[in-house]
Amino acid sequence: MLLSVSFAHLLNDAMQNSVPAVFPIFQTSLQLSYAEIGWIAFTLNVTASILQPLIGTYTDRWPMPILLPLGMAFTLLGMVGLALSPGLAMLLVSAALIGIGSSVLHPESSRVAHMAAGKGRGLAQSVFQVGGNTGQALAPLMVAFIITPLGMHGFLWFTLLALAGILIQWRVAKWYRVQSRQRSAGGNGVRATPNSGSTFSRGFVLFVMAILVLLLFSKFVYLASMTGYYSFYFMEKYHLSLERAQVSLFALQFAGMAGTLLGGPLADRFGRKKIIWFSIFGTAPFALLLPYAGPIGSVALCLAVGAILMSGFSVIIVYAQEMLPGRVGMIAGLFFGLSFGLSGLGSVVLGSLIDQTGVEFVIKASAFLPLLGVLAFLLPKDSRIMGGR
Repeated sequence: MLLSVSFAHLLNDAMQNSVPAVFPIFQTSLQLSYAEIGWIAFTLNVTASILQPLIGTYTDRWPMPILLPLGMAFTLLGMVGLALSPGLAMLLVSAALIGIGSSVLHPESSRVAHMAAGKGRGLAQSVFQVGGNTGQALAPLMVAFIITPLGMHGFLWFTLLALAGILIQWRVAKWYRVQSRQRSAGGNGVRATPNSGSTFSRGFVLFVMAILVLLLFSKFVYLASMTGYYSFYFMEKYHLSLERAQVSLFALQFAGMAGTLLGGPLADRFGRKKIIWFSIFGTAPFALLLPYAGPIGSVALCLAVGAILMSGFSVIIVYAQEMLPGRVGMIAGLFFGLSFGLSGLGSVVLGSLIDQTGVEFVIKASAFLPLLGVLAFLLPKDSRIMGGR
């Protein structure tokens, strides 16, 4: 089941991340501005941002396994919409449908990973998350080899991925339903009351959450600058093709896959706080050098950025879930939702800034965001989080 939800995560994120990777094609085919491009990313991400914590909170109390295949069905509709969009309005509707699909997959599949984890929660969350990172890594290549030659109609091929996802999630939903019934019958059900098992004060919880949100802000706004606009910067600076620009983004996402897989086990061994700090602040030197690197150097630096930056997200989720152990779905939905929301807002703001200042200025300014990782020093030690459960 863990491998199944990880593969479903791969399919979902491959389709979802193909959207920002194809922004240059949207721009030339439909004559869109950078700000309008930003609104597509905003719609995609904020739809998921709003819905994910709501779905996670609701299903903490009332599990709904049928949501898993249903979410993939929304993504299928979104892919068809992107292929046939005549203008911005249809692109926005299609992006919203894909966002709805993601808003279901992340909290509910994360819950399945938690159920299947046993004692290795860090490893289980990393296995689930690495599926998503693999999909993110494949998205630029899929755009380069499918969308670029065929145009927007190439999105119709992605419907095959959505259909495969529906079948996989249907199987997972059957297992999820059985597990939910067994746990409820045994008195160890999925339903939980707010703050179940936690002895922390509200002020302490809010302080920790605020630090984690700031760390997510630095991570996902920086990633929004890379996935949404680095291709434009690369093509403008080096006068190379979109396909060549996608190679650097593939390196970023491919290394992120490895970083995600290693992050959970390393956190289980060395501590969650240390890995969270390293994953954000440790990215800064490479991010600051990246705008000044050549085509070959950019690939090497993207490998370093991806491996380090992506290693911490699953660890942040487990860290928060261990602080509030009765709120597995809510925490997963909240943090996945924040990741989408921050990416969406970041894309709108960055797109508007590019219209006013140019893509080079924004890419160079965004490189300073990982320096906010120093705030991880303010997080409580792992022993205190575990001791308060």
